[in-house]
Amino acid sequence: MTTSLFDTHQLGKLLLPNRVVMAPMSRIRGTADGYATDLMATYFAQRATAGLLISDAIQPNRVGTANPGAAGLRTDAEAASWRPVTDAVHTNGGRIFAQLMHGGRVGHESVSGLQPVGPSAVAVDATVFTPAGPQSAPVPRALETAEVPEQARSYAEAASRAVDAGFDGVELHGANGYLIGQFLSSNANLRTDSYGGSIRNRIRFAVEAVEATADAIGADRTGIRLSPGAGLWGVVEEDVPAVYGALLDELDRLDLAYVHLEATTDEPTMVGLRRRWSGTFMVNPSTWLQRGESPYGPVPTNRESAEHWLGLGADLVSFGRAYLANPDLVERLRLRLPLAEADPATFYGGGSAGYLDYPGYRHTA
Repeated sequence: MTTSLFDTHQLGKLLLPNRVVMAPMSRIRGTADGYATDLMATYFAQRATAGLLISDAIQPNRVGTANPGAAGLRTDAEAASWRPVTDAVHTNGGRIFAQLMHGGRVGHESVSGLQPVGPSAVAVDATVFTPAGPQSAPVPRALETAEVPEQARSYAEAASRAVDAGFDGVELHGANGYLIGQFLSSNANLRTDSYGGSIRNRIRFAVEAVEATADAIGADRTGIRLSPGAGLWGVVEEDVPAVYGALLDELDRLDLAYVHLEATTDEPTMVGLRRRWSGTFMVNPSTWLQRGESPYGPVPTNRESAEHWLGLGADLVSFGRAYLANPDLVERLRLRLPLAEADPATFYGGGSAGYLDYPGYRHTA
């Protein structure tokens, strides 16, 4: 029987009413000192008809802080500020996971107060966001071998705070060139110890971070997002099928809530990875392989691309930009209604404009 976007799906202890997921997107509506706001509670509550919501990228510890103005889970006080957000989502009948993002070398001392850290002392050739505007990324401090497990545990510690704050689970951000992706890479990771060199060693950090998180809050509440071969933030990955195949083989034994893959490699590789994963497989079809003339990156996910991936074996499909301007996205997809387009000028920072003021579809007689 053909799987529909509007079928239910069992995700751990959660029964999702549909297979439409709101992808994690950093909207930067937190306070300057890292707290979630009432604006954020309203924003997520507006979109609670999704089968699952995934939050903005949330910093798990101080040294992993990449973005100014992003709400964190670094302290109990920051976690408490998320409680109105999760309560609002649950009141509206929704479910929400927190995405945990350690920036690694993608950061700046003026944001965190600390020199960024990474697998090796290799800077990304890019500018990063700071309170004073874009600045060149600094050279990170290479983590000592004995320090690496502490950074892996930071995800688990933030996950415990997330669950205490009412989140239904967490997603580790292993995609897009942040710390987990830096360990997986062949150019940001030049280590010669047990965390570098061979594929088995390069996937070790990701596995340890996920294991620690699953031990802390339960595997059924733990997911991970990956972007095979994406090349974002200067990360190079050699032999993508082998690296990600080995990683999924290791993670598959943990019985996680899901793995969330961006369609950043070719379709045969994606399908091959799906075959190696026995649990819930989420895909974001918004591919970086088809930028075309778009100045803002990937081609947005639509109903056609979502159904294509369901046909290839995905269980859930995440939508990013489509959710910015369409809080009623599930209903628009169900009825094949036109989708509004978001204004890129309001993607990050600011107030309610371009955040809370997108209306539901207006039916006319």
